[in-house]
Amino acid sequence: MNIKPSTTLRNEYSKIAELAKVTGEPIVITNKGEADLVVLSVDAFEEREKMFRHRDKVYKAEVARLNGMPTYTQEQIHAELEALYAAADK
Repeated sequence: MNIKPSTTLRNEYSKIAELAKVTGEPIVITNKGEADLVVLSVDAFEEREKMFRHRDKVYKAEVARLNGMPTYTQEQIHAELEALYAAADK
C-alpha cells in the first residue's frame, strides 16, 4: 500500500492516478500526517467489488448448508442436468 500526503493529490493528480492504475493497490492519502482517504483505480475497485459479491454468495450458501439445506455433488448435478436435457429432446 502506498501512502502519500494530500498535497501530492492536489499537485500531482495524474501521477497518483497512474500509480493507482499501475499497481492496482490502494493509495492512502494523509492529511497532517493522519490517514484521511484511500484512492483506488476504477478497475481495481470493480475487481474488489466482484470478489466481495462472490464471497457474499459463498457465505450465504454456507449458511444455508449449515441450516440444513440439501447439498449436491457435482456428479448429482450433472446427472440431473443430463436427465433434464434428455427430457427436453423428446
